[in-house]
Amino acid sequence: MPLDHLAKDAILKQIIASTPLPKVAFAYDEDPDKNPIYLALLESIVSQQISVKAADSIFTRFLALFPDGYPHPEQLVAKLPEELRSAGLSGQKSVYLQSVAEFALKNPMSSDHLGPLTDEEVVQYLLPIKGVGRWTVEMLLMFVLDRPDVFPVDDLVIRQKMVKAYGLTETGRALYKRLHEIAEPWRPHRTLASRYLWRWKAE
Repeated sequence: MPLDHLAKDAILKQIIASTPLPKVAFAYDEDPDKNPIYLALLESIVSQQISVKAADSIFTRFLALFPDGYPHPEQLVAKLPEELRSAGLSGQKSVYLQSVAEFALKNPMSSDHLGPLTDEEVVQYLLPIKGVGRWTVEMLLMFVLDRPDVFPVDDLVIRQKMVKAYGLTETGRALYKRLHEIAEPWRPHRTLASRYLWRWKAE
């Protein structure tokens, strides 16, 4: 049904037809002692402004700093800056990671707690964490909480792909307004449409 709905947009229909089915981005162990929301925020911070390969390597070394390979919040906040830098983290990212841990110690971050909240309520709930912006929370909504109708307009690749696909010439606020107008008919499946756009190889 979602694809039938999205196929009403002729351009998006062509993108879907020429693009492999999107894969799940985050794949965390189904371990009740490991919070996937907490882990996803940590991994998102590590991956900011560096390549996927570099991020994977640093995150692996970061996890290895902890006895059982899981950065329990109380253990993470106790880490010295030099310990975190030994994994390849910058000083700023180290602060951000510990900010996530500090938040997790004081506030619930489980799917049970976030589940009843609207997408925007989840965004506002997590934004106080240093290093966590709207884009980071939207990725969490899409790939961990599996919310079906997220449109990450702040994502550079999404904007570039839509400009290419729809032949847009607007810039600035006018571009953002046009992108929202195009995506509006995709409701309530904007997450799936965005995932196809990410995978689409524009010629």
